[in-house]
Amino acid sequence: MDFRLSFDCCITTRDIYQSRTIPKLQKGCSFNAILHNQELLRLSQNCSFPKNLKLPVVKLPVSVHSDVVCVSTDENLEELVSLEKIDGVPEFLRKEGVSRRVFIQEPSWVSSLFMSSLFVRSTKVGGVRRDFRDIERRRKYGMLRRRQIKAETEAWEEMVEEYRELEREMCEKKLAPNLPYVKKLMLGWFEPLRQGIEKEQKAEMTRKHRAAYSPYIDSLPADKMAVIVMHKLMGLLMMGGKEERCVQVVQAAVQIGMAVENEVRIHNFLEKTKKHQKHMTGTQSQEDMSRETMILRKRVKSLIKRNRIVEVRRLIKSEEPEAWGRDIHAKLGCRLLELLTETAYVQPPVDQSADTPPDIRPAFRHVFRIATRDPRKNIVKKYGVIECDPLVIVGVDRTVKQMMIPYVPMLVPPKKWRGYDKGGYLFLPSYLMRTHGSRRQQDAVRSVSGKQMQQVYEALDTLGSTKWRVNKRILSVVESIWSGGGNIAGLVDRNDVPIPDLHSDDIMEVKRWKWRVRKAKKINQELHSQRCDTELKLSVARKLKDEEGFYYPHNLDFRGRAYPMHPHLNHLSSDLCRGILEFSEGRPLGKSGLRWLKIHLANLYAGGIEKRCYDARIAFIENHLDDILDSAHNPLNGNKWWLNAEDPFQCLAACINLSEALKSSSPHTVISHLPIHQDGSCNGLQHYAALGRDSMEAAAVNLVAGEKPADVYTEIAMRVDHIIREDSTKDPAADPNALLAKLLIDQVDRKLVKQTVMTSVYGVTYVGAREQIKRRLEEKGLIDDDRLRFTASCYAAKVTLAALGELFEAARGTMTWLGDCAKVIASENQPVRWTTPLGLPVVQPYFKTQRHVIRTSLQVLALQREGDVVEVRKQRTAFPPNFVHSLDGSHMMMTAVACRDAGLHFAGVHDSFWTHACDVDQMNRILREKFVELYSMPILEDLLQSFQESYPALTFPPLPKRGDFDLRKIGETCIPMKHQSFISFLR
Repeated sequence: MDFRLSFDCCITTRDIYQSRTIPKLQKGCSFNAILHNQELLRLSQNCSFPKNLKLPVVKLPVSVHSDVVCVSTDENLEELVSLEKIDGVPEFLRKEGVSRRVFIQEPSWVSSLFMSSLFVRSTKVGGVRRDFRDIERRRKYGMLRRRQIKAETEAWEEMVEEYRELEREMCEKKLAPNLPYVKKLMLGWFEPLRQGIEKEQKAEMTRKHRAAYSPYIDSLPADKMAVIVMHKLMGLLMMGGKEERCVQVVQAAVQIGMAVENEVRIHNFLEKTKKHQKHMTGTQSQEDMSRETMILRKRVKSLIKRNRIVEVRRLIKSEEPEAWGRDIHAKLGCRLLELLTETAYVQPPVDQSADTPPDIRPAFRHVFRIATRDPRKNIVKKYGVIECDPLVIVGVDRTVKQMMIPYVPMLVPPKKWRGYDKGGYLFLPSYLMRTHGSRRQQDAVRSVSGKQMQQVYEALDTLGSTKWRVNKRILSVVESIWSGGGNIAGLVDRNDVPIPDLHSDDIMEVKRWKWRVRKAKKINQELHSQRCDTELKLSVARKLKDEEGFYYPHNLDFRGRAYPMHPHLNHLSSDLCRGILEFSEGRPLGKSGLRWLKIHLANLYAGGIEKRCYDARIAFIENHLDDILDSAHNPLNGNKWWLNAEDPFQCLAACINLSEALKSSSPHTVISHLPIHQDGSCNGLQHYAALGRDSMEAAAVNLVAGEKPADVYTEIAMRVDHIIREDSTKDPAADPNALLAKLLIDQVDRKLVKQTVMTSVYGVTYVGAREQIKRRLEEKGLIDDDRLRFTASCYAAKVTLAALGELFEAARGTMTWLGDCAKVIASENQPVRWTTPLGLPVVQPYFKTQRHVIRTSLQVLALQREGDVVEVRKQRTAFPPNFVHSLDGSHMMMTAVACRDAGLHFAGVHDSFWTHACDVDQMNRILREKFVELYSMPILEDLLQSFQESYPALTFPPLPKRGDFDLRKIGETCIPMKHQSFISFLR
């Protein structure tokens, strides 16, 4: 196609592509085809051809108009442009009475683009709509990203502005605004604390202690620092430690210091950005500025307008400031706490006469409490706490939502992981691993190459890219129950238990009364902590309920298990959180999805139903369809069938989804947002069975299919019950356990032993097993006497651990071998190190701590530091469970990446795998394939080889004996759903 255009100046096609400019067309333009300026500009912008395209030389037709100059190549055009110009017009175009024109033969790709655009416009196949949708999607993403950046960087600023606005309102209206309890308290503390910090910032460095924190207390505005101190301390008090109404000084000081440092980093970055955005003042002319500075400012301004914050950070980043360290955190935090104790007061709302002075007292006090007392050495150890007045804590659990909650779920997908501190949140400090200060583990992760960690990065990115939303119907039900006082569906009671009264002066009665009072106070303290936790979860849900979706950045613990970085409302948490959350993107149920939804509902109802075969579970659901429909339509005023479920809120969510499908004329096309869970069957023992290749253990934990699902917990409970019944027939004089055995007859069931069996492979000790069983006996309520219950739990724990050792002998052998290897290494004062199958380096962080004493303005603090001497016993006992945890974490991450590649939405909770109902069959196949792939590797052989290479002078025990279990049988258990069987690997 040829175009004939008259130009004010001459440009080439490449010029159009690179500069995005179109010359003004003259009135007398002649075209073989009409092309508007805007269309050519749009084509040039959307063109995917390279900018350095070399145009071919095209010979022009011979017959052209007499007033036309023929041009065919870039070089000729450039030559024309370079000719001498008069009044901006090339000399060869200036001829008396003649308006000369340039004839350009464009290459074929321009014609193709033009014709393609005409085709789209003429046929209207939706190309414009697709372009519009893409523009709209980008616009929405940009808006959400700006909101996310603001949430991460301006949260404290907004809180400061809120307090200032409330103060202005108080001054104007001459009365206190109607505020929630916590906010009302902190509003009264804000201005005095701000003034105290401001005074401290202006003070001279006269005291020795001030020299330690002086450069750091000036690093933020006083108002922002005041808000951080108040919210951090109140947050610690709300979550409740073991002590009543107090928090340890060292904990509070370090937390406040860390929060200030994090905000300083963000504050400094934003200040740098603002400086680069400022327009030049009158005193600073453009000529005075260097060329480099002007270019940098324009570039930063352009990037910020386009919301490309990562590039801004990279562009203006100077050397990263060194981390402050725990000493600075503690000294700065102590001074800020001291200022708070000096400026914060409370006043009880008591009717007082006009002549009586108001009862105003400090809101916080710094006191010392006794930690331990050694009567042999006559030594008393004390520690400092910040204790709050009872008025501070009263009503706090009802207004937790007013507190500042950091690390909330993200509105846009997290940054992809590229290093130890590169990924996750856009601005908030994010680290790949939760090392809890272990410098050896940090160094190990930092030292490995990105290529080795690629699979780990991909898995965390996959988990973080899953989009969630709030299930508004479930949230509405939860809010109704909570506003009514809770104590239903697993929600904590919002009222305290009453403190018993004393009705006698008898010494023994007084003693029992004191014990009951202590017990009641302890229960109330636990209830307070649980109420605060519930309020925090609901607070996050309320903030996110109107969002289209949100994301959870994930990171790892030191063993390689993945966790969401947001701590409150997440899918790893309680039934409340799991019921409130659902996938943002829905998918049609399909035939298999409807079946899996029914199975999932039966699993959530539990009560033994989850242990039946699939057809029996489906039959149970179909027999209770009326109850399910009633639960969905009238959850709070109907027959409340869903409240009988083991996981009531998740059960209700499944009831609602199933009722929608059953009401539809086409149930298989109903869109489902519900995550369907596939849980491992005693997953730790499954990994040990695969390591040891033991066929009997593999069958016991459902690695192979049977006529019905094996239940290892029931098997152990039966063995324990048999032993107890035998002991009960013995003579109590000869065997003291006989009386305890008689007491426990008919109390041993699956629930009593489940937690102990589940944690046995993770290194549960006798003490841990005893406490687990004691809690279950307390729930049963059949043994009232605490001492007798404690003794009975001791006996039951010994019997349970003995039964476990008999059934899982091969697993015990593998555990023993791992522990022996760890003992050999730790005996040389070395931590146990290994690399997971995905390339993640692991270092066990068990070292004897060193006390580091520092003097602060508040008190002398003893900080704990990681020492250089390993804890041999801890290294040995923790290695087997940590190693298995690293394997189940590897399996989950391998499954996550494979599900992503297959186009599935995936979420993982250690040994529980979640996806849409329609995709469960495909996920089942993938997770089995990855389990077989994982254990087809020579895991124990590689581990022993790495130990021998790292410690050539040490002698390690030989590998444990293996069985003859064929791993391929795991894959064979994935039987088509039309068969009356089940996938026994999972529940």
